[in-house]
Parts: sequence; structure tokens; C-alpha cells
Amino acid sequence: MSGLLEGKRLLITGVLTDQSIAFSTAKLAQEAGAEVVLTGFGRLSLVERTAKRLPKPVPVIELDVSNSEHLAGLADKVREHVDGLDGVVHSIGFAPQSCLGGGFMDAPWEDVATAVQVSTYSYPALAKACQPLMGPGSGIVGLTFDATVAWPVYDWMGVAKAGLESANRYLALHLGKEGIRSNLVSAGPLRTMAAKSIPGFDQFEDEWTKRAPIKWDLYDTEPAAKAILALLSDWFPATTGEIVHVDGGYHAIGA
Repeated sequence: MSGLLEGKRLLITGVLTDQSIAFSTAKLAQEAGAEVVLTGFGRLSLVERTAKRLPKPVPVIELDVSNSEHLAGLADKVREHVDGLDGVVHSIGFAPQSCLGGGFMDAPWEDVATAVQVSTYSYPALAKACQPLMGPGSGIVGLTFDATVAWPVYDWMGVAKAGLESANRYLALHLGKEGIRSNLVSAGPLRTMAAKSIPGFDQFEDEWTKRAPIKWDLYDTEPAAKAILALLSDWFPATTGEIVHVDGGYHAIGA
């Protein structure tokens, strides 16, 4: 990937540990010539420690996507490190425990609202916050988990991802007039910290490795990261509103 992103300036959210898709994205982005800025929230010291494992030093900006003041001030904070953005990676998702693990019918609205705000609404909210820094040819890429079907234990996060996939299409519509692209990568199950926090998420992991026509590695985040960076590169100039599956082909195979 050397040179694929030469001169590009990327804002990458969601780097918590080096097992995350976001970390692989940041690492490969630097190796491909991009200048990277990270955001983190809550466990900011952990993000900063993880960032030190990247090939080059990176700034880390505190960003709570549910905080309107953080979003309003994001562009100015980014400008302290780069003069604009060519790409934004949205790798953010959260749902309270009541919304996961099989309790779909019992989750209270307050918890569902949190899941939708953080996992769905934050995508267009982040795009709006970064819009002043972006120009024609730039793009935003988010991460989803196939929301065309219902998955065991995924519950309201699945609903939030369905909203995310719809929001992606609307972002493509509304940002397209400025030449800004919006796409999603639908990755297969990976044993990241986010996945480990979902009770029972391992129920279909083994089946995935059996049914995917191309071998699927539950620990390899690089294929998803490469897809994200390809979509942010100049090699997809006319692709927007798309969902690229990086799941070993599982989504295409019937039961």
C-alpha cells in the first residue's frame, strides 16, 4: 500500500487497543503515506498508550460524539495539527448491556436512545463536524455489521447498524454536491474489545469460519482496514453510498 495515501490527512476515531480495526487502519494509513490524527474518549490514556505503537507519533484529540460542544469544537482542534482533512474514519459504536445479549424485548427506551445516538446519529454528526475541513474528493467511511438480517444477541445494536446503513445513503446524497463521498465497510466478526463486550457474540463466530467461502480469520483486522483505506484513496472517486463487505463472502452464501 506504499504511496496509496501519500499526502492525505485522515482523522481516525475508535483506536482503543491494537486489536481494533481502527488501529490497523491508522497503522496502514501511515505506511501508505497519510498523516493521521486520532480521537478518543473516556479511556484517553489507553488511546494515547496504544497510539505509541503506531509507526509514527500521532496527536490524540478528546472527542465524545454525544457531546455537542465537543463536535462544535472539533474542526478547530483538528486545525491545530493539520490544515484540512481528506478522509474521516468512523469506528464508533456503543449500546448499554440491556440492549444486547437477547433482551431485545425488555430494553428501555433510554438505553436504546443511547445506542442509537452513539452508534447511528454520530455518523452524520461527525461528518457535519468535519465538513468545514473537507473538500471535493474527500470521504468518510464507517463500520457496520450486516444489518439486512437479525443476528442472535446483537439486538438493538443491529437496529442501530440498520440506521447507520440508511444514514450512509443519506450522507451520500447530501454531501455529494460538495464532492464528498460516504461509504461503509461491513466486516465479519472479529475478536476485538468491542465484540468481547457483547454477551454471546461468539455464538456464530465458529460458523462464520466454516461457511465463509474465503477463509475468515477472527483475529485479522487488516482486510477491513485495507478496504477502509482503499475507499478513502483516489481509486474510488465515483463510489458513494456503498457498503463494501469484508467478511470472507459469508453474506453471499445461503444457509
